[in-house]
Order: sequence, then structure tokens, then C-alpha cells
Amino acid sequence: MSYLKKYQFWLNQQDLDPNLLEELISLNEEQIEEVFYSDLSFGTGGLRGLMGVGTNRVNVYTIRKATLGFARYLKKLNHPGGVAISYDNRHYSQVFAKEAAMVLAACGIKSYLFENLRPTPMLSFAVRHFKAAGGIMITASHNPKTYNGFKAYDHTGAQLNLIDAEHVIDEINKIENPFEIDAIDNDLIHLVKSDFDQIYLREVKTIKINSVKKDLKIVYSPLHGTGGPIIPSFLRKEGYLVYPYEPQMIIDPAFSHTKSSNPEDKEAYEKTIEYANQIGADLVLVTDPDADRLGIAVRHDDKFQLLTGNQTAAIELYYILTQRKKLGKLPKKGYVYTTNVTTDLIKVMAESYGMHVVTTLTGFKFIGEKAEHHKNLGEYVFGCEESYGSLVKDFVRDKDAVQAVYMLAEIANYCHEQGQTLVDYLNEIYTTYGYYYEYTKSITLLGLSGLEKMKSLMTHFKKHPPILMNQKLVAFDDIDKGVRVSHGVSTKLDLPKSNVLKYYYEDLTWITFRPSGTEPKIKIYFGTKQNTMEEAIRVIDQISSQIALEIESL
Repeated sequence: MSYLKKYQFWLNQQDLDPNLLEELISLNEEQIEEVFYSDLSFGTGGLRGLMGVGTNRVNVYTIRKATLGFARYLKKLNHPGGVAISYDNRHYSQVFAKEAAMVLAACGIKSYLFENLRPTPMLSFAVRHFKAAGGIMITASHNPKTYNGFKAYDHTGAQLNLIDAEHVIDEINKIENPFEIDAIDNDLIHLVKSDFDQIYLREVKTIKINSVKKDLKIVYSPLHGTGGPIIPSFLRKEGYLVYPYEPQMIIDPAFSHTKSSNPEDKEAYEKTIEYANQIGADLVLVTDPDADRLGIAVRHDDKFQLLTGNQTAAIELYYILTQRKKLGKLPKKGYVYTTNVTTDLIKVMAESYGMHVVTTLTGFKFIGEKAEHHKNLGEYVFGCEESYGSLVKDFVRDKDAVQAVYMLAEIANYCHEQGQTLVDYLNEIYTTYGYYYEYTKSITLLGLSGLEKMKSLMTHFKKHPPILMNQKLVAFDDIDKGVRVSHGVSTKLDLPKSNVLKYYYEDLTWITFRPSGTEPKIKIYFGTKQNTMEEAIRVIDQISSQIALEIESL
């Protein structure tokens, strides 16, 4: 069906939501094409997009359609469990969550619907706790306020893998009319009350390694999201000196008191660092709206320094390995999980302690899938990815900022006892293992023209690998073909096929090109290891500038 026919079909609906009808009538022809040229599709983080009218937008009808496809997929599995459902603070998140529960009810599937907004990791935990067949999280994670989304989980609490997602997509594509989907409110919908928090938090407590003196002032912000009702009160009960930044504690879909909802952006820390300076705090912890990602700022030499997701993950893993070894609690066979765009430091560090390292594609669903596969082969020790996400213990099968906050609070206070900051601790790691530096460049490409631009960029770099000054290309991964080519010899990669290119150079330098599965972006990742941090930064700055010029010339 052409985009104009889809538009007319929606326009002819007698009971179309009044707000969506008003928006539909106001569209010009270019906008009509934009919102109807395709249907939203599952990527590495499920269904995610701008809210609004149309098949290419997140609205009550696309949520119902995604839920019905998911329900039909689950019914084919004949799993006896229901579906756990949670949601974040965004516009319509609670509405979409209830709609999903009602579509499931119409299909005869029970649901465990959180009464109030709760973090993504709690949803993953709930799937496992209730022995559910799957889960749904209504969230757009760290994206701007105009976005929302639908994350689908399997019975293990991990996001759907690529094969299962394809089965769901097949079911979704069979649904011709989103306006004929039944949704009913009945006793198959079970509300999950706030007392469930303590069941989850009892598990979070088990990640503690050392009893530390808790005298470090910590500023915390949930960026208006789901961490607010959970994290500050939990830290206080555990004895930590936590000072919530109250303006951002308000549950607010407009994100009124922050310039960014993404802990990867320095703008997300402006107000909390200002507050930390006012009260003399030494650490700022910021979680994204669905509380699966954590960003941190550390007072060092009397100035706040932001740490990257790679650096935070390295600190967590180093502490876990060194302290568990000191206590004689390192497993004989332990597994550490990372991704092909995360710092090489994770792999090097883990292997130095005899851990098995499993490298996956970007997206924590791949880590969750691998953790399930290895659960009877050895102990889960740690998992992380560069985009500010980690998982300390796998009673959850998604990244968990509640665990990360709890672990970082312990590490920061441990360092404080030793007269160190987390920056000093990080420098100790670099002194031991070498100076690893990474940088990610995101290029936003909106609309139809953006998709074409992404395709042309990937085609160009596949045909023309970047040529770096004074650095020889030693290997490259064409993950879409599932091969690594080194010295003219191809070997098979143990990774799912994906539209990702990675180039390896001498000096442990690498570049990865990856179109985002959930956002209109192409991401370019750079990494290197050098003798000093200054040299590592210089090398990456030079390479990223070179790639930027090459892209501009295309």
C-alpha cells in the first residue's frame, strides 16, 4: 500500500483518536510520506521512534499492533507464563503499557502490569520472578522526549534475540488493520504493587563485595525518570550519603529541568554538578529515564571530570576482579561479557584474571542471550557495553543501572578510604594495563534521505577501507557476511550477521561503522592503546577528523 493510500485509510477511520486525527489533518504531503512510507521495525532495542500519527510513528495503534504480533508469537511457543509489563516517565508510556496489557488480555494472556513506572532492569527481573513467557517495557531509554518505544523480552528476561524478533515481525506484518485489534480490561491483568521493589532490591544487595566506610557525599539524579522512586531511598537505607537533585526527581515527561535525558551527553550533568559544588559533594551519579544506563562525574583536583561508559565499566570490572581475588571468591570458570565496540581493556583485564571473555554485537540482548547459554558452564562475573550500560549480577538479563549505582557507591567510598578518587583508581588501571582510549562519533540522518545516506556511507567504507597515516590495516570484519579477513584469509565470525564493519590496524587501533538499530544515526567507534593517554587521544582525534573529512567529501 502506498503512503498516500495508508494516509487515506487512517483518515477514513471513524473512531481515530481525536489528537491523532487533528495531527493527521494538519500534515503536508512531505510529512504524510514521512509518517507513512514504512512501518516501525524492530532493531537492536526493539521498537522505537518518534511519537505521533502514522505507521512510522509510536502511537496507540502501532503499540497495539506490536503487542498483538508479540502475543501471537508467544501463543505459538505454548509457554504457560504471562507477560510482565513496565513503563517509564514519557508521554503516553502508562497509556501504552495499559493498552498492551489489554491486547494481551483479549488474546487470553495474563499480564503482570506495574502499577507505577519502574526501571527496565526491574522489568527483566519480573519476567524471571513470575516465570513469565516474556516481557514488555514501554520506553525510549535515553532518547529525547519526543520518542517512545516498545522493548520485547523472552522468558529468560533478555530482550528478544534476532531470530525471535524476526518471528515477532512476521506476526506483526500479518496484521492488516491496526484498527480492528481487540483490547479488553479484565482480571487477566494483575497489578504489580510497590512491595515488589523489595524483592528486587534484596537481590541487588547481594552484589556487595566489601563493607566500606560511607562518608562520601553522592549527588544522584534520575533525569526525571524511573530511578527516582527506587535508587535514593535504597542507597540511604544502605547507609550511603546520597543527596538527590530534587528538581530532576520530579517524574516529568517534558524533562523540564535537564537539557538532555542521555547520560552520554555532558549537558545532562550541568545542574547536578552545580548542586554538587554547592554542597561539597565528590561524586555525581546520573541514570537515564528507564534506569538501565549510568553516567558518573568525579571531583578530581577540585574539578568534576566526566567518565565514559568504557571507563566506568573498566572501574567496575577491576574492582570486582581484584577484590574477589583478595577474598578468595574468584570462580574457577568465570565469564565476562563485552561487545565488539567496547574498550579492549575489558578483555585484557578479564583474561589477566583467568576469566573467559565472550564478545557479542552491540545490544545487551546479545549479552543476555550468551549469559543464558553459559549459565551451566561457569559463573557470570560481569557484562558491559560502551554505551554506559553494565550488569554486575545476572538475576537481571539486561543492563542494570540500579546495580551499577550500588556498586559504584561502594567503589567510590572504598577509594575514598584509600585517599583516592575514582580518577586515581582509573589511572591505576591504565598504569597496569596500558592507556586505552575510545571515542564515538554519531551522525544523525533523519527521514528517507537519511536512510539512503546511511546505506551509501556503509557501501563506501565497505569498498574503501579507511587508510590511516603510518598505520597498516591488518584485518577487517564484515559482520553482514559473517567473516573476518586477515592477510587475505577469511575466517568465520561467531557473531550474528549485522550491518557492521570493523577495521583493525597496527598499534591496537580500530574503527567500527554501525548504523543504529533504534535511532536515525550512523555511529562510528574509534579505539586505540598507546603509551600515554595524551598520545592515545591525539591518535584518535587525528583519525576521527580524517574520517569526518572523508564523509563530508562524499
